[in-house]
Amino acid sequence: MFQCRKFSNKDSETGSSDPSAVVEMKRGPNAAPPLPGPYNKAREFRIDELEQASRQFNESNLIGFGTFGLVFKGLLNDGTVVAIKRRIGHPRQEFTEEVANLSAIQHRNLVKLLGYCQEKGSQMLVFEYLPNGSMCSHLYDTGKDSITKLEFKQRLSIAIGAAKGLCHLHSLQPPVVHSNFKTANVLVDENFIAKVADAGVLKLLEKIEDAGSSSSSSFNAFRDPELGLHETFYETNDIYSFGMFLLELISGKEATEKEAFLSNDSILQWVQEHLSLNDLVDHRLLGSFTAEGMRDLIRLMLKCMSFPGRERPRMGNVVVELDQILDKEMTRTTVMGEGTATVTLGSQLFA
Repeated sequence: MFQCRKFSNKDSETGSSDPSAVVEMKRGPNAAPPLPGPYNKAREFRIDELEQASRQFNESNLIGFGTFGLVFKGLLNDGTVVAIKRRIGHPRQEFTEEVANLSAIQHRNLVKLLGYCQEKGSQMLVFEYLPNGSMCSHLYDTGKDSITKLEFKQRLSIAIGAAKGLCHLHSLQPPVVHSNFKTANVLVDENFIAKVADAGVLKLLEKIEDAGSSSSSSFNAFRDPELGLHETFYETNDIYSFGMFLLELISGKEATEKEAFLSNDSILQWVQEHLSLNDLVDHRLLGSFTAEGMRDLIRLMLKCMSFPGRERPRMGNVVVELDQILDKEMTRTTVMGEGTATVTLGSQLFA
């Protein structure tokens, strides 16, 4: 199910900055017209400013690649560090409208969309920059010594942050479904506060005419097997993806298995087999968790990935359960101390 490979910062989707320092800018000659009223919340950047910020989109400023396109680190004239996502595309009113909608979505656990640019045959999104990048570079076990050692309670805190970000999206009217949630889209700031990136970007791409050039038919372990190739996304699909994220937090490995989990029995069997082989729980976690805490987290993971999708918990319930697991873990380790734990599980996990 898992394969370890080395990750660098280039796997991060965006990389915190102060979005409040907005400077009045003149419009570029080829930019799409701004929308009136509340739509002006999204700042329209000039192409020359973004070129200067990224040193002409120099390869040394390339920090990642994702659904929307290449991601460059940039330094604006006012000192704000940003992440600039760039793709080929001509000015579209639909792009401007969707950016306006997305930039209005703000939450502590969501990467903030600061603005956009449509000039010189390029479409660009400008996000706040998170210095610690994607969780991929901190989580995946490459078999070598990692710079970051994330113990169990830290991983729980990161899971809670990501869950709160998704919960906020789902609580909006109408709900916003992420549609592409994965570990690469969970970024962490200098204090390892988790923020979910790319919320709504997949929908944005669907609304612009040449979106097909950015789509990919490659296998995605985070994609809910209940989804067809072109079906509408629902909140339950995000929750399955979050379950896969929990699985990666537990294992410290990237999910690469091309055989999707298609039933509750297949998931449970897989978990039991890997527990018996002692290769489910990240070996770097030993000594930092209690058996009860790990068992509760695995149970929650299985709930998120259960079939049919309507049986999965809502994101708000996931946040509550994660908070409870962390609170209990804090109490247990304070009273009992941390030590190595052997986790034994059975079919009661689905009870």
